[in-house]
Amino acid sequence: MKYNEIFESAVDALKDEKRYRVFAELERIAGRFPRAIWHNGVDQREITVWCSNDYLGMGQHGHVTDAMRNTVGRMGAGAGGTRNISGTNHPLVALEHELADLHHKEAALVFTSGFVSNEAAISTIARLLPDCLILSDQLNHASMIEGVRRSGAQKKIFRHNDMDYLEALLKEAGSERAKLIVFESVYSMDGDVGPIERICDLADTYGAMTYIDEVHAVGMYGPRGGGIAEREGLMDRIDVIEGTLAKAFGVLGGYITSSEAVVDAVRSYAPGFIFTTALPPGLCAAATASIRHLKASSAEREGQQRQAQRTKDVLKAAGLPVMPSETHIVPVLVADPEKCKRASDLLLEKHDIYIQPINYPTVPRGTERLRITPTPFHDDALIEHLKDSLCAVWDELGLVRETPASAQPTRRKMEIFPAAGG
Repeated sequence: MKYNEIFESAVDALKDEKRYRVFAELERIAGRFPRAIWHNGVDQREITVWCSNDYLGMGQHGHVTDAMRNTVGRMGAGAGGTRNISGTNHPLVALEHELADLHHKEAALVFTSGFVSNEAAISTIARLLPDCLILSDQLNHASMIEGVRRSGAQKKIFRHNDMDYLEALLKEAGSERAKLIVFESVYSMDGDVGPIERICDLADTYGAMTYIDEVHAVGMYGPRGGGIAEREGLMDRIDVIEGTLAKAFGVLGGYITSSEAVVDAVRSYAPGFIFTTALPPGLCAAATASIRHLKASSAEREGQQRQAQRTKDVLKAAGLPVMPSETHIVPVLVADPEKCKRASDLLLEKHDIYIQPINYPTVPRGTERLRITPTPFHDDALIEHLKDSLCAVWDELGLVRETPASAQPTRRKMEIFPAAGG
């Protein structure tokens, strides 16, 4: 059997479907966020990054980098193994206390990534609940879909943010059956927000547990950066809050916060936690420093919201097809996979701007887009340069300036692991 030919054929299929992904080689410049050096294989050039998930620039904040540097100097670079084998490093314990406090929960558990925290927590919780039915929003992230799949539990997919549909599924399940509703606060491709209070009301009425993914909201919303649930005064009504340390907090890792009983059960039963090397102490200390800073400071959040709104306003005024968004996500519709990739290439090659193309399967075919994430450090001059550059690219590629009604907002999201099924 010609094994390499099988893999080459699989990659060729992606190229034929215009889904093959090429990663830009970037070198972020400490202290000059969002500037970076682009290594293009021929030379090096300074560019501006407009699509980072380091939403507040905390990955280069002095408190964060100092905490990491000092901790590595005292404790070394690595964690030494899994927490079961090597013990729990002290900065990791402090980080979990900080996260539990952030969300006003009894306990927290840190994982190596947000993907792992969703996959491990959802699958473990659903496996431990007898005859559990999982009710999952149609636009949930691939990590949540994988957690649902690995649980082995029955699942029902409800139309995105459709509370009548969700209620019908809850009624059908009956009040006695264990039920877990999994959903997000900020949906990262469209920038819309889940109806948290309504979901909590339905969960109370029909006896369901609630699990919310706040990865694109923690650090960003609420008086202390606890997310949309904190902003809306609903954290106490959510059973499990999941988040990440790799976006607004600027470091690495994922986590859940919940009751002592839920956290201890996941800690004790989840293979994705038990058999994975722990986060190194330097990363834990850096994350703790970031969380503590954002609990006390709203300046970064306010600056980010201001510049995100200005970006939307400036691009819309220029006639660019900015898709509706309630949050800091600024999606600009291209609606063609080849032209989306070409637009990204032109922005980088001619205008020193990096925005990655978002194509199928991350979004449905026909809704390909550039996903822009302004930060407090994208000043007005950078926004004007972005606008001028996008207009030039739109003209060069003959792209449509209007946003079709069918793309406002996305109604269906296709994943590598399809969400549909019962």
